Amino acid sequence: MVQTRAADERRRQILERARAAGPVAVSDIAEELDVAPETVRRDFKMLEEHGLIRRTHGGAYPVDGAAFETSVTRSSEYLLAEKRRIAAAAVNIVSDAATLYLDEGFTPSLVAEELIKRRPALTVVTSSLAVAGLLAPVASISVILLGGRVRGGSLATVDHWAIDMLSDLVLDLAILGTNGISRDRGLTTPDPAVSAVKHKVVEVSRRRILVAVHTKFGVNSFCRFAEVADFETLVTGAGLTTHDAHRYTALGPTVVRA
Repeated sequence: MVQTRAADERRRQILERARAAGPVAVSDIAEELDVAPETVRRDFKMLEEHGLIRRTHGGAYPVDGAAFETSVTRSSEYLLAEKRRIAAAAVNIVSDAATLYLDEGFTPSLVAEELIKRRPALTVVTSSLAVAGLLAPVASISVILLGGRVRGGSLATVDHWAIDMLSDLVLDLAILGTNGISRDRGLTTPDPAVSAVKHKVVEVSRRRILVAVHTKFGVNSFCRFAEVADFETLVTGAGLTTHDAHRYTALGPTVVRA
């Protein structure tokens, strides 16, 4: 019983560390908690089985869920080079769209930075205050910011005000992010209010592109807002294996590994 309590406490500490710091290494946790690396690996396996972390080679990172969501600040520090490649690849697909929805989140904000470089003639609708702030000074881009309650963690608008505005629109293209995507559960996010906005965007857009780092694949969060087949293209990193890319392609979308 004492041993079980000690293991539970150790796993709680590991999860808190991951949620505070992002990706954590087996070696660092073993040294910090003064346990063997094999013990940490077993703890990682248990936490992954409960859907709380995802293991990587030599470490793990937290999974967003109903009780936890990665902050934009933390997201900006993780896989930045991959996210920049994804953003550039996504903008290449915008092509002749005249109206574009650009989602909240760090990777969509990198898409906005790519748009600034290219300065297309475009109307951008967004729920993200960050995206609106980046694009508003660009003369060739008209920005429409959805109204609503502003979420402190993401600085994005949600609730019925945002959904009502979207209901009156028909969008050529939507570029959306996600907290998780899996073949059986589709695209998911921790917050029901965010999920509702994303779901409405899927409804009112003619074409949809996902931008998500490879670690989002195979992950399930709390609220589903779309199916994989709702998207024409999934833009991710080369860390997604060719085998897994083919499995998602079989559901309908093209997979671009940037």
